[in-house]
Amino acid sequence: MSISPKESPQVVVVLKGYPRLSETFIAQELLALERRGLNLSLVSLRHPTDKSTHPVHQEISAPVNYLPEYLYQEPWRVLKSWWKVRYRPGYRAARAVWLKDLRRDLTPNRIRRFGQALVLAAEMPEGATMIYAHFLHTPASVARYASIIAGLGWSCSAHAKDIWTTPEWELREKLADLDWLVTCTSVNTVYLKELSADSAKVELMYHGLDLTRFPEHAGRSHDRNGENPEAPVEILSVGRAVAKKGYDDLLKALADLPAEMNWRFVHIGGGPLLGDLKTLADTLGIADRMDWRGALPQRDVLAALQSADIFVLASRIADNGDRDGLPNVLMEAQSQKLPVIATNVSAIPELVIDGETGLLVPERDPAAMTAALARLCADPALREQFAEKGNKRLRELFDSNSWIGKLSEKLQVPSVETGSGRKT
Repeated sequence: MSISPKESPQVVVVLKGYPRLSETFIAQELLALERRGLNLSLVSLRHPTDKSTHPVHQEISAPVNYLPEYLYQEPWRVLKSWWKVRYRPGYRAARAVWLKDLRRDLTPNRIRRFGQALVLAAEMPEGATMIYAHFLHTPASVARYASIIAGLGWSCSAHAKDIWTTPEWELREKLADLDWLVTCTSVNTVYLKELSADSAKVELMYHGLDLTRFPEHAGRSHDRNGENPEAPVEILSVGRAVAKKGYDDLLKALADLPAEMNWRFVHIGGGPLLGDLKTLADTLGIADRMDWRGALPQRDVLAALQSADIFVLASRIADNGDRDGLPNVLMEAQSQKLPVIATNVSAIPELVIDGETGLLVPERDPAAMTAALARLCADPALREQFAEKGNKRLRELFDSNSWIGKLSEKLQVPSVETGSGRKT
């Protein structure tokens, strides 16, 4: 049951950057919450850098306040904010928490987090009842410091990189301070419950997919098998060119496909490693089979999903611990009845059942990926089987409507704090 915006608590949502094409799942959540009557106010730590936006961003009505991305860019705004909040009951407590963190993390980023928190606390929307952060690293730090200053409770949605690249001491202390946390995979849930003194604070809540935005694709033909050079099997991947996506492993796997097999690879996404990947494709002798399309709006991604034969994602745990959680692109592929091949890392096995709704291979194993690709390229009937079963499982278990109601209920119960951080 929804409530009117006038009756709804004012929820301040802290984001890394807004809007972001790579975080459309957050935008879909925000819109769904608004449609349930929640009164949202968005706070972004960074200005947008993407050249285009997802259509869902145009439907979100919540105002956005951009904090100083770097403190030196808006020194007077930071100083004015400090002057405004310096005598509030929670200021000294927040400063003490920050200084304790700073001693263990003496970095410019840690200093910036407190400066942004000062601005957030000083510019807090009138009637704000709680702070809700997306990501457990920097946004959660800003939310935590600001919540102590403002005397508000705070909560968090944790994802992947933010969990696995944050030191344990920081995770433990944030989990002790926040009201509740939701996370999108069982792997994350188990880990965070182990770190929390109160495991009940941590709850599994799959993001799921807004299936109304991904209407079921019924016109797919599963007839290409790699034998006809005029009709090569189209292999698609969507993701940023960063280490955790494992695109170098994928290119090596593609290069080892049987010489007589006809295939074409389409990549959608930007990222800092894109140039290196193009060079690697040249070195491997497969550059002529590559179609590098860069970052594209959602409508073009959807069209690519509908025309491809196989979707592949070679996710891995990066050297710095960064990793995927449960990639939305896999759900988007299954929504279009596109068979998937992925790696068995993080929460991917929670979505893709090996040999039933797709194929899973070990991370950093190009040979295993080659075998999986060759198998699906040559077997249209198996592709169709995986596509149908994957789509059915997605619609039964990962429809966003199943979790957005739970999240909405949690956000409608504010927890007010005293200046010392005690709940009242």
